[in-house]
Amino acid sequence: MRQLCVIVSLWLLVLLSLAQSQDQDRLAGVTRGRRRRTGHGRPREGHPSQALTRTGSLPLNHGEEGGTSIFIESYRSVRDPQTNYNVIPGKQGQCVYQGITMFNKAVWSPKPCITCMCSGGEVVCDEVSCPTMHCHFPFIPTGECCPVCMDAVPNDPSDPSPDPAAPHTQAEINVILKREEEEHRAEEERLLKKDAERKRRRKKLKKEEAEKQRRLEEERRKEEDELRATLAKEEARRQAEEERRLEEEDRRLREEAEAAAKEKERQVEEERIRHKLNLMEKLRALEEEEEEEEEEVWLRGDVFQMPPKVAEESIQPIPAPPEEHHGDVEEEEEEGQEEEIETMSPRAGLPPGCDISDVIVTCENAKLTGFPPLSIPELKSLSLEGNAITSIPVGAFNGIPNLEWINLGKNKLTSAGIAPKVFQSLKHLSRLYLDGNLLQQVPSDLPSTLQELKINENKLREIEPNSFQDLSNLLTLEVEENVLSEGNVSPLAFAPLTQLSYLRMGRNHFRTIPQGLPPSLLELYLENNLIEEISDSVFNQTTNLNLISLGHNRLDESRIAPLAWINHKNLESIDLSHNRMYLVPSYLPRSLVHLVLVGNQIERIPGYVFAHMEPGIEYLYLSYNKLDGEGVEPESFFGAFGSMIELCLDHNQLTTVPTGINEMKSLHFLRLNSNNIRNFAEDAICDPLNEDDSHIVALRLENNYIDPRKVSPTAFSCVRSYSSVVLKPQKTK
Repeated sequence: MRQLCVIVSLWLLVLLSLAQSQDQDRLAGVTRGRRRRTGHGRPREGHPSQALTRTGSLPLNHGEEGGTSIFIESYRSVRDPQTNYNVIPGKQGQCVYQGITMFNKAVWSPKPCITCMCSGGEVVCDEVSCPTMHCHFPFIPTGECCPVCMDAVPNDPSDPSPDPAAPHTQAEINVILKREEEEHRAEEERLLKKDAERKRRRKKLKKEEAEKQRRLEEERRKEEDELRATLAKEEARRQAEEERRLEEEDRRLREEAEAAAKEKERQVEEERIRHKLNLMEKLRALEEEEEEEEEEVWLRGDVFQMPPKVAEESIQPIPAPPEEHHGDVEEEEEEGQEEEIETMSPRAGLPPGCDISDVIVTCENAKLTGFPPLSIPELKSLSLEGNAITSIPVGAFNGIPNLEWINLGKNKLTSAGIAPKVFQSLKHLSRLYLDGNLLQQVPSDLPSTLQELKINENKLREIEPNSFQDLSNLLTLEVEENVLSEGNVSPLAFAPLTQLSYLRMGRNHFRTIPQGLPPSLLELYLENNLIEEISDSVFNQTTNLNLISLGHNRLDESRIAPLAWINHKNLESIDLSHNRMYLVPSYLPRSLVHLVLVGNQIERIPGYVFAHMEPGIEYLYLSYNKLDGEGVEPESFFGAFGSMIELCLDHNQLTTVPTGINEMKSLHFLRLNSNNIRNFAEDAICDPLNEDDSHIVALRLENNYIDPRKVSPTAFSCVRSYSSVVLKPQKTK
């Protein structure tokens, strides 16, 4: 009971002391609010009150309702708690907090351990962090937020140490408050200086950043200007070079034109003088006439050239659409409408892009994606080339049963898209063109009337034994540019083709000659394959062959069997161009008339290689090989002196005219151009002792090293016309 009385007495003394300092606290309220806001105001080192720390606050009310609450701080020998700040934005000069307007510099405590102040329109709050206490009896005084130590009982006679809770005198409290005000003022000045310094640094940073941006912008602008200048210089240089090049080109063209004009004038003058001195006007006219005729028949023996498409269509039994209205444009416009009225039938029902003329319907490149439904029973010819047709449905030809020719080339037909037996209803069909589609198999159930079948440029991967079943009337079969080889073409596939005479299988993947070729075959084309050998028995059944084309393969003379074709009595034409021959092959057919060996690597023509032929070889093409002065022997052309009509030895490496050419009595066309001929003997081509009529129609000797001035006047006595001799230009040394 006594201890309780002591404690109450002590608290009453503290309250009396606080009442006396109320006026001073009111004057220093703003200062204390700022101190609480900033968290500063700790006693400095060495100060007498350096061990004092705020431990709590007690409200003092004068008894007036709604009076102002004054917070009085008490101190204890503990360290100052750490603080942190939360800033709540407000209006300029005043602050609004929880609906209440606070004047500038106002201080209040919304919660225990939190002190807030209105500063320049912002609410700044200080939240006190209590320190860790190291005592046995901590307690939190009334109005305070942090605990204090009460290790000893006040006024305990057994404790010799002074009571830590004993109150200070009014003088001590005034001194402490004065020092705190001075320190707080100094701290506030320091903070103001620090804030001014921070603003100054921020302003400086902004200025530096602006200066940096300005410099970067200037550098970028400078780089852009330099780049523009460089581009302008480059463009100017390029234009100058282009102008220079154009000027140079114009100058060169002018010089060439002038040189060509001078050369032409000189040639014309030479021609005029020569004709004036040597020939009469009538003979010259005759020679010009012969010259035109001979130009038309130059290399007439090249039977391996593909005939033009127009010529091929001209021999077709079905008439082509009449080509009319080639005359006057006005007549064409006037007659066009009448022709359209006559030819177009209302029952035709043709899609856009299709034309009809007589018994022919043409829908080429009409952008069709499906087979057009037609009902024209008298129709004979139908062309759907160049569309995007993917399928032929069942009954597609029910309305056009009398078709004789169908052209479905360059579409997108697949094997699965063609309905089974769709062609069987066409009892008169003789020609079917399916070139340029996506077929992988030969269409089945084709009509037996078919005479010509073309499936070039597809994706055929096999030909089965029944692929050509019942096609006994087929005469022409073309399956070029597919994926065929000896491994996927059955030897029995050609057995039904008892009348086949023309077979084209070029641009596939054959390594050997296909087996089982029909005996009726007359012409066989296997160019652009991978054929490496010809065996003895491969042509045993095809004894009627007249022409074999094996150009662009991998044959050499050692891989051709001696008995492969030597005894064939009808084989007259063989094309072995662009293979791997080093010699003119031996054991050629006895009946051979045309032999093409262009584009090989032939270095020698063996002696007597043509001697066994009857009646003899007539057309021999050895252009673009490697024949030199030692590659042609005196006996190389033995057996061909009386039969040779055309001989091409151009684009080789000959240094002289080969021996034996002057003995060829039937030679009409001779090409020796683009060689290395330097010496041209008087009797190299024409025999001066031969008094027979001139027989050579055309002679090519340009692009050699011949000096025309050193050629004897009688060197071309066997040439029908001097204008048929081509000597210019010649290569220079």
